[in-house]
Amino acid sequence: MAGPRTERLVEAVEGARVIDPLAERLAGFWSRTLSSERLRDLLSGRQLGHPLHPAAVLVPAGTLLSATALDLVGGPDARRGARRLVGLGLLAAGPAALAGWSDWLDTQEAERRVGVVHAASNAVGLSAYALSWWQRRQGRSGRLAGLAGAGVLGVGGWLGGHLAYAQGVGVDTTAFQAGPTEWTDAGSAADVTDVPRRVDVGGVPLLVTRLEGRIVVLADRCTHRGGSLSEGKRDGDCVVCPWHGSRFALGTGAVRRGPATRPQPRYEVRARDGRLQVRRREERALRVNPVDVSTPAQA
Repeated sequence: MAGPRTERLVEAVEGARVIDPLAERLAGFWSRTLSSERLRDLLSGRQLGHPLHPAAVLVPAGTLLSATALDLVGGPDARRGARRLVGLGLLAAGPAALAGWSDWLDTQEAERRVGVVHAASNAVGLSAYALSWWQRRQGRSGRLAGLAGAGVLGVGGWLGGHLAYAQGVGVDTTAFQAGPTEWTDAGSAADVTDVPRRVDVGGVPLLVTRLEGRIVVLADRCTHRGGSLSEGKRDGDCVVCPWHGSRFALGTGAVRRGPATRPQPRYEVRARDGRLQVRRREERALRVNPVDVSTPAQA
């Protein structure tokens, strides 16, 4: 069966430590190239509320595959249109790749190895399409190179899906984290100060602090990669994740700076007889049977 075979293949890639030296060199290169915090923030997709890379990929993937479709079903008059589509796809691939490398910088171990192979597959596929474009410019069909590019990009796309849906890269790490829906004790209200600290309520880690005198409570697990925000630093009305520097507004949980794209879950707060009580009221079916995520894995 294809399923078990592909699963074994991707597991081999995940465990291929031989990729690590190359990954380290790539990480050094991209860390220097994408050293601007503003650029990383833009490439993360914070302004969209979701990672930019999957959305940016739609343009090159759509145009390149459309060119291949024209090659297969179109007549001689479709050749010029196919060449233009290939050219547009190659131009659009640059920004999409930059967003992908920016996301990749915040991965480790198995995810980082799969990311390298994903990028390599895409590079080979784009190179084949570039050859196809050059052949078309020379008056040749370029169809075979285009078909080869489509096939290799398909492998890269499958690995990208594995990164997102199997390994969870880019997924809100609090997506399956259910907080108490009824008012629940979270400790003494007198113990809450301007210094953020972690409180576990029902197995869910929460960040508790004061903002302009009032108590505010956010999920402690960073939505980006799961870092503990209570271990980060406070900067005015924000808290900065210690792992990758994402900045969240304490009052609302909104993302002020990436690479995080999703806001921190915010809890309702009240004080009764000197005790702090919290709850989180929302309708999300996937939180009905949450797993224990009280201890995030190190990035």
